[in-house]
Amino acid sequence: MVEGDSAKSKSESYNVEVGLQPNYNQNNNAASNPNNSSSLSESTNTNTNTNSNSNSATHIDNRAIIQPYLLGTGVKQPEYQFAADNCGYEPETIINNGKNQQHQDVERIGGGAGTGAADSSDESTPDNHKKRRRSKAPLPPPTRPIVANFERAIELCDYGKFHYILLAICGLVSTSEEMDVISMSFILPSAQCDLDLNTETKGWLNSIIFIGMMVGAYFWGSIADSFGRKKILIVISFMNAFCIVASSFSQTYGYFMFFRFLNGAALGGSGPVIWSYFAEFQPKAKRGSMLSFMAAFWTFGNLFVAGLAWLIIPTNIGVTSTYFTYNSWRIFLLVCSIPSFLVGFLLFYLPESPKFLLTRGKKDKALAIFRGIFVTNTKKKPEEYMVYDLEIDEKTNNESSVGIKGKYHRMITGMVDHSRDLFKSPILRFTLVSITINFTFHIGYYGLMMWFPEVFNRYEEFEKTHPQQEADICTVTEYVVNQSRLATDNGTCNSDIPSSVFMESLITLASALPANLFAILGMDMLGRRFFLIAGTMTAGICSALMYLVRSSLQNLLVSAVFSGAISAANAALDCLITEVFPTKLRATGVAISMVAARLGGIIGNIVIAQLLDHFCPVPTFIVSGLLIGGGLMCLLLPNTTRKELN
Repeated sequence: MVEGDSAKSKSESYNVEVGLQPNYNQNNNAASNPNNSSSLSESTNTNTNTNSNSNSATHIDNRAIIQPYLLGTGVKQPEYQFAADNCGYEPETIINNGKNQQHQDVERIGGGAGTGAADSSDESTPDNHKKRRRSKAPLPPPTRPIVANFERAIELCDYGKFHYILLAICGLVSTSEEMDVISMSFILPSAQCDLDLNTETKGWLNSIIFIGMMVGAYFWGSIADSFGRKKILIVISFMNAFCIVASSFSQTYGYFMFFRFLNGAALGGSGPVIWSYFAEFQPKAKRGSMLSFMAAFWTFGNLFVAGLAWLIIPTNIGVTSTYFTYNSWRIFLLVCSIPSFLVGFLLFYLPESPKFLLTRGKKDKALAIFRGIFVTNTKKKPEEYMVYDLEIDEKTNNESSVGIKGKYHRMITGMVDHSRDLFKSPILRFTLVSITINFTFHIGYYGLMMWFPEVFNRYEEFEKTHPQQEADICTVTEYVVNQSRLATDNGTCNSDIPSSVFMESLITLASALPANLFAILGMDMLGRRFFLIAGTMTAGICSALMYLVRSSLQNLLVSAVFSGAISAANAALDCLITEVFPTKLRATGVAISMVAARLGGIIGNIVIAQLLDHFCPVPTFIVSGLLIGGGLMCLLLPNTTRKELN
């Protein structure tokens, strides 16, 4: 909440997302530069007359933007106009044969803008535009206010404080999502006695969250393309948090599965919506590196959840009675819900995606958000933002403004229309390829990553009774499965996990940090397809090599390399899939890709686990082939590196 004067009335407030902006130019600039007053009055007379006679004071409700506009410039009661009408600048006038002609500067070529014949006549020539395209050099900042497209408007906001706060909040959403997914891999060994689990039920418990994510991904993604990203993310975050808390109190396998399914339904929307939302605030020059940076928060989530599991699960904290048990692994789940609650509140302080608003024809609101970002990043006054109007795609605007009255009707119609458009040429090829890549990739990613703690635990059990003896993963698995059957027949159960299992899991997940750092630094230089192909090929080779390991140390080394390679590939895949779809279909397109990814996660957790127990080493070679083949399919997608988000 920002007030320009302590005497301002609470009865009249303006929200910046509505597009109302202070007319600083009429008050400040006219006082400081009398020569401009005549031209200013000519451009703003119509709108300011309605406000200048008002005696009531005003204040701005600026909660939607992190950094408020700066009002302390000596103006006690600044007047307000709509952003589309209040250019805040002296209109550019061209003298042509003694006549005054208004001239608008519109950026069209390469996302740029001409800035008037007087100061940029040489910049707007076709030759110079071609040179700039070849050199990829950024356009110089305009010297006069312009009409800009989205890419130019976000570039002129500069890159700074707002984007880093956005990264922190959106990254925390990704962190909480990954914590909720990967936490199950640490719970399974501990909960096997409480919930009476075997390999088959463990596989289903690992998979139920992905079944929920399949349902939720399409539903939430389609709604986000119709109603906006921010509101949906807030609902998802709180739903996710409450479902985690409820699952921690569940005393039976059935109830636990039910709440994990609802948890997955919430998480299914989190992925496609948060990636679309974050990408739509990024200029093309930084989009790849920042999307890779956000992908690194998945690694932070993995490390955080592994550290929490190491600290909490091996302890004896909690309450245990005949009718109610709330032991350490349940407390671990409760703690994992905290980030979801936190991001639910933090998202209230972020604006809606301006790219989404432009596709809905709401350029006044989008312009107000751009000005807020500009002020946050530069600490300059909003009238110094060199954009006074925005271009919108007329076709998209017409499609989004057809006569759909009811919200529910609009929601259902939007879901059907967006889905149909994804399976029409020329988007059809992108949709099919992205579905295939996500399906094959996540069979390997979740099929092995979520079973690493279980594999580490199996090696620990084997080496306790067979010290200094080498054995491959198939021999170890056969021994542990037989021991588990004997324990079940005898009516005994042991859920104690050695601390070394958590340490090995932490090391494996930490190995993704240097890989993510490399992806952040090189994503915009080497490209998305380079990292995706290199990462999947390396991970595929590691998957095949798992059959050749003969000790827990060798298994740890191969698992660590696999984790690092597949994390870098995952960052590239997230960038590529987010960028390849057009804005009005982005959340839905990413959501459908995520449905395929969750289906791969289900198959990876159920089928791979069963194959490992009964047909070892077949699953390691299946995963290897799927990863390498899926990675190479990205060559069928366009190169989106440093390209406009179109």
